[in-house]
Amino acid sequence: MARQPYTTPEQLAAWLVTAAPPDAERLIARAGEDIDSALLTAIYPVDDDGDPLDPEIAAALGSATCAQVEYWLAAGDDGTGAAGKWDSVSIGPVSLSGRAASAAGASGVELAPRAARTLRRAGLEPGRVMAW
Repeated sequence: MARQPYTTPEQLAAWLVTAAPPDAERLIARAGEDIDSALLTAIYPVDDDGDPLDPEIAAALGSATCAQVEYWLAAGDDGTGAAGKWDSVSIGPVSLSGRAASAAGASGVELAPRAARTLRRAGLEPGRVMAW
């Protein structure tokens, strides 16, 4: 079986305190991929499907996923990471100028500040082994 998403559209709606966007499942899946990439070398107990066993870790991963989606929505991003990559854009007759600085961490993933803080508070950091 495949790993379950870290959160649901209903949990995302509760986090956002508004209705979840129509493409919530896609955004949740992409945000989960970013969370997984940021924690690539973190070690914590999981079941046979790769889902966290510790309810506190599961909750932190869910909150971080919601924070990542919230960040994209606030930035006008569709989950691709393309929004905010240019410091100036025109539509007709197409004009792009210099790239804006990226906030990507060592993992190459640009995590929302709130998502990164949530993971750090839970002790979920690359290379850190969680006791179990």
